[in-house]
Amino acid sequence: MSQSASIAEDRVVETLPAEPPASHFPTGSSPRMAQVRTMIEQVAGFTTNVLITGESGTGKEWAARYIHSSSPRADRPFVPVNCGAIPPDLLESELFGHEKGAFTGAISARVGRFEAAEGGTLFLDEIGDMSLPMQVKLLRVLQERVYERVGSNKSRTCDVRIIAATHRDLETAIREGKFREDLFSRLTVFPIELPPLRERLEDLPELVANVLARNARSGVDNIELTPGALRVLRHYEWPGNIRELANLLERLCVLHPGTPVDIPNLPTRYTANAPLRDSDRRELASSRASGPQPQDFDLPSDGLPLKEYLEKVEVALIRRALHEADGVVAHAAKRLQVRRTTLAEKMKRYGISSSA
Repeated sequence: MSQSASIAEDRVVETLPAEPPASHFPTGSSPRMAQVRTMIEQVAGFTTNVLITGESGTGKEWAARYIHSSSPRADRPFVPVNCGAIPPDLLESELFGHEKGAFTGAISARVGRFEAAEGGTLFLDEIGDMSLPMQVKLLRVLQERVYERVGSNKSRTCDVRIIAATHRDLETAIREGKFREDLFSRLTVFPIELPPLRERLEDLPELVANVLARNARSGVDNIELTPGALRVLRHYEWPGNIRELANLLERLCVLHPGTPVDIPNLPTRYTANAPLRDSDRRELASSRASGPQPQDFDLPSDGLPLKEYLEKVEVALIRRALHEADGVVAHAAKRLQVRRTTLAEKMKRYGISSSA
């Protein structure tokens, strides 16, 4: 075990913060989702291992929580673990715990996720990212229902239901030698596949209503999508699935609180390939005549240096204005709606010549 394990030493194993009941999570009434719901209700009452597959953002953790909340274990812990987010040298300690002195930095004993989930459900998300050595250790627990803390030779029994999930094709991973076939067999006693949003677009109105209701419960000023906006969203491919839909609606709630949201209020990516009416096209062109709108700016998942980003935008706009004004600073300043002296100062600061 590496010294980096000490980073995780003092973390307390616990379930995620309390959330609304699983029945309140975005679902849908399409035939595909009705089948998924039926399968969940069939397996919930058993201790059977479940493998949930589907693209990122399709709601795999929602499905796992639904199974747990519908099971006799509902009053016991639901403990999620993202196997892809924890370094391989820390995952064993994360799952099984460790004893004091088990490795450098282990200054006290630590409870693992199996122990924390005792009597309840352990949700192993992104199981396809688990290393082969850890797969061997997990297989033993599934077969014998015993494990040892890191640094201990004392076996502990466990009564934990396992629900695993992945967006990867595990059968392909098996052929490539990246996933154990015997572990796959143990996990896929009852497989459930969640369909991508693009294959159940008839659920979109219900999903929108459910996400907005959840936003309202968290204190966000809500919006109302017009029929035109909803029609446009029905023609989008939704590569990010329900997660992308939830992020979009949250952004629109921030930008347009308490007001109707129409087609011009949607980010360009959602309108670009939609079959628009002539009146919609004219309205879109008019709304974007002054340049990109706030809803068109995406914040990267890893963030961005705002000052540097805005400076780059400013430089690009100054260069464009100068080009369109044939290098006449006064005309470029007029296009940018700033004083000539202000533009000259900015040009000097950024090292931009009038011939830019």
